Amino acid sequence: MKPAPFDYVAPTSLAEALEILATRTDEAKILAGGQSLIPVLNFRLAQPALLVDINALATLDFVRPEGDGGLTIGALVRHRRLEREAEVARRAPLLAEAVPFVAHPQIRSRGTFGGSLAHADPAAEFPAVAIALGAKLRLQKRGGDRWVQARDFFTGLFATAIEPGELLTEIRLPPAPPRTGVAFLEVARRHGDYAQVGVAARLVLDESGSCREANLVFLSVGEGPVDAGRAAAALLGAPIDEGAITESARLASTEEIDPVGDIHASADFKRHLVRVLTARALRLARQRSAQAA
Repeated sequence: MKPAPFDYVAPTSLAEALEILATRTDEAKILAGGQSLIPVLNFRLAQPALLVDINALATLDFVRPEGDGGLTIGALVRHRRLEREAEVARRAPLLAEAVPFVAHPQIRSRGTFGGSLAHADPAAEFPAVAIALGAKLRLQKRGGDRWVQARDFFTGLFATAIEPGELLTEIRLPPAPPRTGVAFLEVARRHGDYAQVGVAARLVLDESGSCREANLVFLSVGEGPVDAGRAAAALLGAPIDEGAITESARLASTEEIDPVGDIHASADFKRHLVRVLTARALRLARQRSAQAA
């Protein structure tokens, strides 16, 4: 298949890109890594009148450690850089752990962090990680900008809070508190295939070993990343023992998700995977939290 005809522009500055988006709001599609957009264009599932290629915007390609221990990542940073960058592994180990699950090295060499978040594929790893880490996303347009919490950014199937004329430019990951443990686990038929189920887990333990913060976010079980708030809340205020892990996994698999079977797995199998992966991820996060003390 070949895409429908379209106009093409390649702005050389962020201001120029935002001006184009402001003047041709309803006609434009953003081209970053192109690993999702190009197939969609080729199948004519999208037929934009204008393609805005932002690859020349070097100001959006950065990994910046912040003074408070957090990390800010430009929207054009390639997956492969996230996989290799020492500061990502040090300050956002959950993100670094998730990257190798994203497709294959060829895809990771072109795909961008911001592009994956903006595409909002329910089977994608980065949306779940962004919510679990409490990320904030900066949306810019001509004349202004705003920050959106990751939990509010994903609004439905391939849908986000990005408004006409806006461009996702950077992602801010807050610093991890002491005694934070994280884990990312995923099951797929073959490595690099779409996940049947995945989970991003984050625990923060106090000095006594009781849980004071918890996040469990799932992918491939709904129309977007599923933030399992009740399953996470069940862990708070007590040690993460096997009873707590079992109950959280039960809640996650029975009350937090409503999966639909697809070509990758049946709904019942997805529920089974959620239960198993939740327990494994919590045990691993607990172990890492103790090691971080």
